[in-house]
Amino acid sequence: MRVTMVKKRLATGDTCRKCSQAEELLLARGLWNRVDEVIWADEADPDSPGQRLARKFGVSSAPFFLVEDDDGAATVYESVLKLIRDRIGPSEKPTQAPVAPIVSSSDIEAAALEFAGRHPTETLRWGLERWGASLGIAFSGAEDVVLVHMAAQTGLPFSVFCLDTGRLHPETYRFMDAVRKRYEIVIDVMSPDAVALQTFVTKKGLFSFYEDGHQECCAIRKVEPLRRKLSTLRAWVTGQRRDQSPATRSALPVIETDRTFSGREESLVKINPLAAWTSTQTWDYLRQENIPFNSLHTRGFVSIGCEPCTRATLPGEHERAGRWWWEESTKRECGLHIRA
Repeated sequence: MRVTMVKKRLATGDTCRKCSQAEELLLARGLWNRVDEVIWADEADPDSPGQRLARKFGVSSAPFFLVEDDDGAATVYESVLKLIRDRIGPSEKPTQAPVAPIVSSSDIEAAALEFAGRHPTETLRWGLERWGASLGIAFSGAEDVVLVHMAAQTGLPFSVFCLDTGRLHPETYRFMDAVRKRYEIVIDVMSPDAVALQTFVTKKGLFSFYEDGHQECCAIRKVEPLRRKLSTLRAWVTGQRRDQSPATRSALPVIETDRTFSGREESLVKINPLAAWTSTQTWDYLRQENIPFNSLHTRGFVSIGCEPCTRATLPGEHERAGRWWWEESTKRECGLHIRA
């Protein structure tokens, strides 16, 4: 078997960022020696070897890998992760990193200080190297898919879960499926307890939150399923940013002990790699990396939750203004991120 990597050289002479990231991933996994040849596709030269190879196999993006088997069969891989998984990775890929020792509060505080000014990828890698698939990425919106993308780039084991309240927009469900297919991952979908939900809806109807607040509904549809999921994890990652809600998240650390959901005998670590990022930084990264996002964002929706409780924001409004807009503005949290 022969593996050829086609890398793109920009008109400026620089290597395309995704090509560099793919190479770094192979190096980190100890698999760079499995690549037999590197061919360049020069952006300014349509006749460069890589450009000709791309046309031959109908590939429009770089990097890509050509795997030629001994019998002459050729297969193109446009995903380095798929190449590793299907052809050049170890036959038995570990599903979980070694379990790290229980960390103390002082360890968490020290880590929070150390990573306060680091790039989110470094913070995420810190968690993944310690807990692997025992660390869950909470997925629902634009910030969360940024973290899924970063986690996939590390090549380390990780897990993803989402909370399906039963009241999400159709666009959100399509977005979830697009992310699952793009990154070839399993998303653990957590649903509300059926008995508790049925009792609540029978007693109070489907829209009681407009009259007496959203906390009771969120407790059943979101908080309980989250608590159930977190009881199986050692750590979890959120897409929270400090500028999302100045009243409740302005002091958000990048790493903390989750005092709300920790068990009696063991602390749960909560990691917020994007804490210091702004909305602009998040969206610049999304566009730069061509990461999928919820189509509702193109229609004025900024912070997206359940369909009855989310509206598009108006010009000049803060991004959380579209969530539970009928309530007092400083109380617009659902209970997932209350810091005890």
